[in-house]
Amino acid sequence: MAEKTDRRCFLARGVLGAAGIGAAHGSIEENILLGAMRDEAAPTSRSKKPKTDIAPGSLPCGKIGNVSVSRLIIGGNLIGGFAHSRDLMYVSKLFKAYNTEAKIFETLELAQACGINTIQVSSAAHAPIFKYNRNRDTKLQIMSNPVLRADKTAMNDSIKRLIDKGVAMMFTHGGATDRHMMNNGKIDVIGQAVDLIKAQGVPAGVGSHSLEVPIACEKNKINPDFYVKTFHTDRYWSATPKDGRKEYDWMKAVALDHNANNDNMWCNNPKETAAFMETVDKPWVAFKVLAAGAIRPRTAFTYAFRNGVDFVLAGMFDFQVEADVKIVIDRVRKCANRKRPLQG
Repeated sequence: MAEKTDRRCFLARGVLGAAGIGAAHGSIEENILLGAMRDEAAPTSRSKKPKTDIAPGSLPCGKIGNVSVSRLIIGGNLIGGFAHSRDLMYVSKLFKAYNTEAKIFETLELAQACGINTIQVSSAAHAPIFKYNRNRDTKLQIMSNPVLRADKTAMNDSIKRLIDKGVAMMFTHGGATDRHMMNNGKIDVIGQAVDLIKAQGVPAGVGSHSLEVPIACEKNKINPDFYVKTFHTDRYWSATPKDGRKEYDWMKAVALDHNANNDNMWCNNPKETAAFMETVDKPWVAFKVLAAGAIRPRTAFTYAFRNGVDFVLAGMFDFQVEADVKIVIDRVRKCANRKRPLQG
């Protein structure tokens, strides 16, 4: 007789089994996930309403255009099952198995209870977020990405579709923007996107991994309302050695050279990025601040806010939300006198 396997069994066996091999050496994150799996496998009587000891209004907000945005924005990659997982093949499937619709809703409710009011999500993960907002009086503000196209009509149609769905802010997707710059070396399509988004009355941003993009935007007077730029320290074990870093290497196929980029680094020049952004008086939303999980949140958020970031965009599981919010509350307060004034 075949043994019945449901989601809880899968997660319990996969995670508990793996943890059992090296539990004594597990990271903090692994132990939290292990505890979450145990909690999920056991009966629970907890209230549906999330409980948090974070007082309302504790997480600071800032303005992007005319929109008030929490300094910590929840990312949508984990919800959509997207993972920069180096050479670990199972990670995306694990994310999807864990983040059922019910778990997604639970995570977003907790995020709102902790003061997060904005989520960044790509089109692949729109459906559960729109469904979540339909059933709630207080909705999460959505940042999303229109299709970046040279065809003005097609791009405008993409923008209008997002507006009709209730998207509050838009920016050009970092990967698409980088690819356009890498292949064409021109800024015209990016400028067109910014103008079309602004024409719809919502804040318009430019996203990128490459520092060349905001430099070109500023030089050519593109004038977005905000930038969404990767930013993380390079002081972690799997960071690409400096001699192996090349512009746009994150956009190319995995290299045969073990010391080249292998889905393990998204900000090749953090010092130069921080220095340039000191010259820019627009809000800076930083993403990949955790280097896709390679850097602990306290280290990553401290580095970001200390070096000029105005808003941090980070993917979070439910068991990470409250701790991450507390770190951001503390870091924003302690970095108030930093060199680049807080924007927004």
